[in-house]
Amino acid sequence: MSDTSSPVSLANLADDPDIEQEYETEFQDIVRPWDPESIRVGTNSYSLRNMIDLIEEGGLELAPDFQRLKVWSQVQKAQLIESILLQIPLPAFYFAEDAEGVLQVVDGVQRLTTINDFVRGGTNGQGGFKLDGLEYVADVAGKRFSDLPPLWQRRIYNTQIVAHVIAPSTPSEVMYDIFRRINTGGTPLTGQEIRHCISKTRSREFLKRLVEMPAFNSATGGSLFQHKRMVDREVALRFVAFWHLTPEGYQQKETLDGFLLRALRDIDAPQVLDDSALEQITDSFRQGLGLAQRVFGDNAFRKWPVDAERRSPFNRALFESWTVELARMAPLKVSPKDCRRIAKSARAAMTDDPAYLASVSSATGDFRAVQTRFTTTREIIEESIA
Repeated sequence: MSDTSSPVSLANLADDPDIEQEYETEFQDIVRPWDPESIRVGTNSYSLRNMIDLIEEGGLELAPDFQRLKVWSQVQKAQLIESILLQIPLPAFYFAEDAEGVLQVVDGVQRLTTINDFVRGGTNGQGGFKLDGLEYVADVAGKRFSDLPPLWQRRIYNTQIVAHVIAPSTPSEVMYDIFRRINTGGTPLTGQEIRHCISKTRSREFLKRLVEMPAFNSATGGSLFQHKRMVDREVALRFVAFWHLTPEGYQQKETLDGFLLRALRDIDAPQVLDDSALEQITDSFRQGLGLAQRVFGDNAFRKWPVDAERRSPFNRALFESWTVELARMAPLKVSPKDCRRIAKSARAAMTDDPAYLASVSSATGDFRAVQTRFTTTREIIEESIA
């Protein structure tokens, strides 16, 4: 019973018509060789009781704030428990171990969440949902864990699972690639969902604070509010990456995934970005959002050609480039007339500049596309300021 994603399928947002898809392979292969000695994946056996205890003690993280995966029906959950009672071996799990020894779930979040909820869930910790929809073990139908005979409880506790554990010495770029290679079915993970799984608490909380700012929800027109596929946190991270590392710091042979991972590591390292630096980034983010809304109104971060008859979907490449470049201008006094000039020039570029349109439409992680959209955006702003 697999519960993550396909090794070759890219998670898309086709079910969200207000967010424009980026037509490129988001999961890009590693572009430089890595020392095989630094890539370590061990195999261990654990009892389910050991796993449940680790979850309770904080030694095993079920991806904090990662609510997208909790989508199984009650019947699916009950049938997983039934499989355990029938002693049907569970597919292997994948964990990533951090430097402190805490395990993060790479593959198996839904299974472990379901098992933990059944055994330790509920308001009194005596077991969560009832077993409804069973096919074979009829005598436990409708029962919670605390209602099961001791024999059945012990069978669940004693069930052994196999887990492949990625060692902390594995580079984060390689760990990211391992995540997307081993995902094995169900709803494919997006790049940001994978980054969330392998990141630390500091960056998770920082990105969460950014997207919970009223200015963010206002400027994006509510399109990304508590987005179930984490597009909100992805675009916030894109701003941080291009603000902190700069568009000029985007290397010619780099991938967007690698660039975002670099920024994520810096957020998680207080010696690189201390609390004061994160506050400065927050202020710049707020300024860029506010100015973008002043310039574009309801069409902020959306393609808005001169002949547009309807509001276009939210565009991630437009978001990162316009928030960053407008944030650079925020300390200057930008008049309403300047805002109108910027909007007019931007709309002209979205109508008549094929290179600019391509840079925000397809292969947006390509080095040339990155340089084109940031350079064009900066030129439009500078030439429009009176």
